[in-house]
Amino acid sequence: MSTTPTETTTKSAARPARYGMVIDLDRCTGCGACMVACAVENNVPPARPEATPRTGITWMRVYKISNGAPFPDTRAAFIPMLCQQCGKDTPCAAVCPQEAVQADPATGIVDQMPQRCLGCRYCMTACPYHARYFNWWDPQWPPGLEKTLNPDVAPRMRGVVEKCNFCHGRLHAARARAAAEGRRELEPGEYVPACVEACPARAIVFGDLNDPASEVARLARDAQSFRILEKLGTEPKIYYRTARSWVRQAAAQTEKESAHA
Repeated sequence: MSTTPTETTTKSAARPARYGMVIDLDRCTGCGACMVACAVENNVPPARPEATPRTGITWMRVYKISNGAPFPDTRAAFIPMLCQQCGKDTPCAAVCPQEAVQADPATGIVDQMPQRCLGCRYCMTACPYHARYFNWWDPQWPPGLEKTLNPDVAPRMRGVVEKCNFCHGRLHAARARAAAEGRRELEPGEYVPACVEACPARAIVFGDLNDPASEVARLARDAQSFRILEKLGTEPKIYYRTARSWVRQAAAQTEKESAHA
């Protein structure tokens, strides 16, 4: 039975997306441009002088790992760590008593709603990737820098948890542009998070994992791609890839040690 163009368009528009990333660890240089772009885009304030690695806020953190060999055989690699956007049995959502964490069925993005958060930090305890951060202080910027804030993203208050949300302000802006043009679906590349755009090495590929023809889906299927703590069964939508076996082994070991820290 044939379908009319209207029926085809409706079916296409109804297909949910599953946004994800593939991060090439062989390209990442550890420059930190992704961290800076993420903070600026999402109005993450500068760290207080009294902040520590546990009390500071960074939605994206780049970890350095080494093969442990003596010079001249020493090799290093860098692992950008952000919310892994779990797609199944999302640990943070399962423990939140306020339902402040929800997975959007239309995009697959795990959203954090600060308006509902009461600051119990159960989600931080449940996250196996240590990719959630608590606001210990009200946000403050040096004089003049408040003029650079992104008007599409609301700053979060003291006492709530926050994390990466794939730059939801950019998603809303892309949807608004599409709606103004009479479209319901976004074109490939129309919505791109700040970290992807800022990476000078083009180490991060972003897109719809549900689109088998997309570059991100193709790379995710590649034999060199893997997901951290995949054995937990949370189906993270952040993939990493490398041709170096020691990097893959060190990434697994680093995350194992972090989980017991």
